[in-house]
Amino acid sequence: MITAIIPAYNEEKTIGSVVLGTFQHTSRVIVVDDGSNDQTGEIAKLAGAELIVHPTNQGKGAALKTGFQAAQDAEIIVTLDSDGQHETSQIPKLVEPILNDEADVVNGSRYLNRDDDETPAYRRVGQSVLDAATNISGDLKITDSQSGFRAFAGHTIPVFGFHSSDYTIESEMLIDAAKAGLRIKEVEINAVYGEESHHKANPLKHGISVLVRIIRDMEYNRPLYYFGIPGLIMVLIGIVLSIRFFTEYLSGSSITLIPTALAALLTIFGSFMAFTGLILHSISRMIERTR
Repeated sequence: MITAIIPAYNEEKTIGSVVLGTFQHTSRVIVVDDGSNDQTGEIAKLAGAELIVHPTNQGKGAALKTGFQAAQDAEIIVTLDSDGQHETSQIPKLVEPILNDEADVVNGSRYLNRDDDETPAYRRVGQSVLDAATNISGDLKITDSQSGFRAFAGHTIPVFGFHSSDYTIESEMLIDAAKAGLRIKEVEINAVYGEESHHKANPLKHGISVLVRIIRDMEYNRPLYYFGIPGLIMVLIGIVLSIRFFTEYLSGSSITLIPTALAALLTIFGSFMAFTGLILHSISRMIERTR
């Protein structure tokens, strides 16, 4: 049984067609109306979807959590956006690797074999940054970490913690899946971009908030990167300043106190951070081996 989960917020213009199209390839459609103040919920229900309503807007992560809780008996879960961006005709392509026992999680990617020419350049740059951060945090090789078009085998449901209530959930779910050792595969999908309907704040502000959350989670998922890389950068800067100090000293020039003290502090603090990363990385590896 394939169950579709569609989080929705003020999407009365598109939700009806999305639900009807999804029903052509799934046996159950759950729409989580995340506090809409238009007719999104009523239209979804008229189209045949099971409707769950959040009294107030809580965010996409919270909506997905509610949907997954309602789909505990599903053999396969498909998630897609409610704005019509995803082509429902591609659902069979998305679930095929799960049906063939080739994957536990399938990520629909707009960029797997090509660049998406429809994506604005500034968004693609931000997307690339988020992809890199997600891949580092989860030790992944994902080309579209912010895709909302995905398929999950039913047995994967307990893996996801749903700690993020907002759009950070896209990266969080991939990282959770990777940490659990699930098989993750990507398939190429198309995306249809209409009017801006994601109800996000300023795109730059949104991207930064997601990136900050990913980096913060990296402290636990990849401590070697979180502590080691900044520590190494500090040590390198400290070495450069130290070389300058010794050059001034050997040439008989007057020694400036601030760069000298800064060199010592950066070298000491950077070394401490780097060793902290190494120690935490070793501890996390030991924990993984004892599971």
